[in-house]
Amino acid sequence: MTATAASELLRLHRDPALLTVVNVWDAISAQVVADIPGTTALATASHSIAASRGYEDGENIPVEEMIEEVRRIVVATTLPVTADLEGGYGDAAETVRRAIGVGVVGANIEDQMKPLDQAAAQVEAIMSAAAAEGVPDFVLNARTDAFVKGVDNALEEAVARGKAFLEAGAPVVFVPAKLGEEQVATLVDAFGPQRLTTIGLPGTPSLARLQELGVARVSYGPMSQRVALTALAELVEAVHEGGGVPDSMRPLN
Repeated sequence: MTATAASELLRLHRDPALLTVVNVWDAISAQVVADIPGTTALATASHSIAASRGYEDGENIPVEEMIEEVRRIVVATTLPVTADLEGGYGDAAETVRRAIGVGVVGANIEDQMKPLDQAAAQVEAIMSAAAAEGVPDFVLNARTDAFVKGVDNALEEAVARGKAFLEAGAPVVFVPAKLGEEQVATLVDAFGPQRLTTIGLPGTPSLARLQELGVARVSYGPMSQRVALTALAELVEAVHEGGGVPDSMRPLN
């Protein structure tokens, strides 16, 4: 079943229709997102999971806790689940193996700007581990932090790293940043269509334009949790001002 789900997730990335995934962080957020018509896959957000358990982002959450929360999300849905596993918690291939063990069929793994040969070797090790677990179509979303870390010539660095990750076996490359249309086009030209994944930030090209450009997937990282927390904060503010629950509330749990 895991291998079949991985193949379906890979197909969704290869389809010219843009895959959108609004990230989740626990069982109830997974159920809410999965139940919305048009949702075809789920993606977790490591930042959001860590925050919900009281940890700062950046591999401060113990890997056991991360895997357990991801397991609960997998159990909560019948859709394919890809997990944000940060940099791999010291052993990316082993962490991916453990994630596959709870039903995960794809993962984000950060390069954290390791030397390129090490980062590419990590990609190869992850894909080898997935194949050994019987999931050769595991959708590794190999992330480069060229923009996140603010390196010089970030676009050129992202191109070089992404191409190396694809050559090492990753099916898609994640370049999180507020990318403009020309930058997206450059990355798609370098990687090929349906090989680039991006993050949906205010001010980035529209989903329709990203699809036209050949982007495989757009995810939303911690933004979905921030939207939910904003709604909570606004409820508290309304109560303090003498108001109450908005009429738009839906009984989703």
